[in-house]
Amino acid sequence: MPANETGRAYDAVIVGGGHNGLVAAAYLARAGRSVLVLERLDHTGGAAVSTRPFAGIDARLSRYSYLVSLLPPKIVRDLGLDFRVRARTISSYTPAERAGRPTGLLVGGGEQRTREAFARLTGGDGEYAAWQRFYGMTRHVAQRVFPTLTEPLPTRDALRRRVGDETAWRALFEEPLGVVVEKTFADDLVRGVVLTDALIGTFADAHDPDLAQNRCFLYHVIGGGTGAWDVPVGGMGALTDALAAAARSAGARLATGHEVTRIDTDGRHAEITYRTADGEGTAAARHVLVNASPHELAALTGAAPPEPAEGAQLKVNMLLTRLPRLRDLGTDPREAFAGTFHVAEGYRQLATAHAQAAAGRLPGSPPSEIYCHSLTDPTILGPDLARRGYQTLTLFGLHTPARLFDRDNDAAREELLAATLAELDTHLAEPLADCLATDADGRPCIEARTPLDLERDLRLPGGNIFHRPLSWPYAQPDTGRWGVETAHPNVLLCGAGAARGGGVSGVPGHNAAMAVLERD
Repeated sequence: MPANETGRAYDAVIVGGGHNGLVAAAYLARAGRSVLVLERLDHTGGAAVSTRPFAGIDARLSRYSYLVSLLPPKIVRDLGLDFRVRARTISSYTPAERAGRPTGLLVGGGEQRTREAFARLTGGDGEYAAWQRFYGMTRHVAQRVFPTLTEPLPTRDALRRRVGDETAWRALFEEPLGVVVEKTFADDLVRGVVLTDALIGTFADAHDPDLAQNRCFLYHVIGGGTGAWDVPVGGMGALTDALAAAARSAGARLATGHEVTRIDTDGRHAEITYRTADGEGTAAARHVLVNASPHELAALTGAAPPEPAEGAQLKVNMLLTRLPRLRDLGTDPREAFAGTFHVAEGYRQLATAHAQAAAGRLPGSPPSEIYCHSLTDPTILGPDLARRGYQTLTLFGLHTPARLFDRDNDAAREELLAATLAELDTHLAEPLADCLATDADGRPCIEARTPLDLERDLRLPGGNIFHRPLSWPYAQPDTGRWGVETAHPNVLLCGAGAARGGGVSGVPGHNAAMAVLERD
């Protein structure tokens, strides 16, 4: 923004140019409102970006967020986005050892093939039948809950009526998820595969009474009304690039390198103070939409901070010269890594890891999930790398709360990364290190991020990828009509910390824009 435009008035100023802020900007600008987006970094996109993290290597990785499920097709259609996702051919693979022999559970590739995989692992058809019943229940809930995410918040009773299945409601909304998992499945490995969706970015046990694990599970199984998690074609940055283009073409102004330092409001008009490399400036607005955490909102408005937030994940990006061979000789690595590759995620293993972390120790057998996006979308690799068979790997580690890194983040990161890769190696016929590519400086192509790293890089409070504990998708006493309202009538929260936030969804951005347009 040119210095001589400081103090200009807008209908809406959006603090933060992540994907939710860009969604809000595009909707408001298309509705004829004057919109300014102020972004601290030198680029938009927030956590939904694609970068080339390895020196001299033409591999464009979704560096932080990496899969799409919760983005409503409505937003893509409404904003005319040039953006596509591609389904993964395999849902998941979980290595195991039975009767002293390496094997695994491959879910995907057709119903018959999945049924046979369950039978080989468990010795019968019971677990597969239970799997079908359980995920039939979650699909029923997904079909009814997902469309409500871009509507005003329903009441709890209204959503319960909409679900229309008391057994499902009790299992997912009222009892700890561990209850239904243990009632439904007998096999420890199968139980663990189901539970993992309740733990992504959430530090919880299967039986936690506050049901944080249930809320996390719910958002992981309702996406698109199916629960499918798809790969963004061109990487996650393809989405935020399309959103930025849509916002600009509608007339919104996107100002990068502008760090907002204060918001002053009387409830009707607001002044936003920002800092650039050239000094300080201000902008006036009737509405302010904050695409940042509730903690950041409190700091900007001078309010008391909310309860501390804490992330609980290890994020690792890698580039390989080839996929490693598996100890399970009956499974092709190109299928095993095409979906979600589970490591140390048996039900008892997850409980043990949680207990160790809760006691202040890094898990001895760190649980993690691995994804190979380049198998589904090879366009993220340069032509030469694709021709030579290179592949990307993204690893997401569980049960590693931020508190474990407080004393020495660098040392704890290295210790946890080594233990996590060692756990993966127990299922491989060759060390993963032998498959790692090297960058232009001869360094292995691997980078790891702890919760404290994410707090530093992205200002996620405590490294929490959801900004704070996830909310139920129904109204609470303090959520307001759209779930984006704050103590200030003209200041709205449009980031992951809004009700029904979290994940790459655009839902809080859409809902904040709808709240503004409704008021106008």
